[in-house]
Amino acid sequence: MFDVARIRADFPALSCPVRGKSLVFLDSAASSQKPFPVLEAMERIYRQCYANVHRGIYAFSEEATLAYENARERVASFIHAPRREEIVFTRNTTEAINLVAYSWGRTNIRPGDRILLTQMEHHSNIVPWQLLAQEKGAELVYLPITDDGLLRMDLLDSLLDERVKLVAITMMSNVLGTINPVKEIVRKARAMGAVVLVDAAQSVPHMPVDVQDLDCDFLAFSGHKMCGPTGIGVLYGKASLLEAMPPFLGGGDMIRRVEWDSATWNDLPWKFEAGTPAFVEAIGLGAAVDYLSGIGMEKIAAHEREVTAYAMERLSALEGLTVIGPPAHQRGGVVAFTFRRIHPHDVAHMLDMEGIAVRAGHHCAQPLHRRLGLTATVRASFYIYNSPDEVDRLAQALEHIGQMLG
Repeated sequence: MFDVARIRADFPALSCPVRGKSLVFLDSAASSQKPFPVLEAMERIYRQCYANVHRGIYAFSEEATLAYENARERVASFIHAPRREEIVFTRNTTEAINLVAYSWGRTNIRPGDRILLTQMEHHSNIVPWQLLAQEKGAELVYLPITDDGLLRMDLLDSLLDERVKLVAITMMSNVLGTINPVKEIVRKARAMGAVVLVDAAQSVPHMPVDVQDLDCDFLAFSGHKMCGPTGIGVLYGKASLLEAMPPFLGGGDMIRRVEWDSATWNDLPWKFEAGTPAFVEAIGLGAAVDYLSGIGMEKIAAHEREVTAYAMERLSALEGLTVIGPPAHQRGGVVAFTFRRIHPHDVAHMLDMEGIAVRAGHHCAQPLHRRLGLTATVRASFYIYNSPDEVDRLAQALEHIGQMLG
């Protein structure tokens, strides 16, 4: 049995009342809450052995360095990366994608090349490629979606030709919840000689992810969406590609030797980690990985499927509420919806008065919303600490809002 009550006890923020009511936190797709083991791991470094990593020949620095590199090892194991050197710490998913666009993209993309995206991408997986395409004279093409939020896989072969040098795709949509057939897309892209980047910001926290099984070239995700702290993210890249890429940033720790007019670069992964890294945050992410692994990613995915299916059934029964996206069995723990003619911001504000935290707006996916004929949606997202009872509170609050506004 998935013991939600036991898990909730690990998250101190969830016991804090909001507007005199117990908190129902339904915005983990934006950023998750943090459990005691993560908070304690970071506090221990700050209290007991804080010192800059890689640079000190004394006990504090050596202990912090060991903890930092052990976190890298645990992250590599979590996503089944073959080598720890293939794990580059970044600030977040956005920076990881920008690193690939800047370093790999500016080295390999030529005029007339194509970059294939999908219509459900987050801005972080659109704008960096727009900038690259404008600079290099390349072209962006988009794999369309159906009206119910699934990729038009029947059109993939016609778009994925020899001109496509990169495919950048989300594994799970942050709006639709759609879980995409990434492994199939990677296989087809590989056959055409294209490199594949996977935006895994919404998948790594919620389901087992194996980069070797996917066979993707790059994969990016953020710590703050998976019980870890802000300011730390991960870029996985195949070592052969990372070795051939120029540095993203210049400065300390990414160099082997500096002359007056030249420099040589450090080994992987430090070639891409210029300056003092967010090592305390990385240690926090390592603790988050241990925490999630202790629960079991298969169990987490199954729990979220159960809560999401119940939420879709419960919310779809409300008069005037329209759920956006595919059926429950084809999505993760995200349910975006519109409610009558009430603006999503107003819905979110009124839910907040009931102690219920949801997201409202375009969720950094304006092109997707325009494709669906919408300007904004309300989004409830679920995680390990959410329960069907909280779905009931959400539904009851929406019913009350509907009655109050007629």
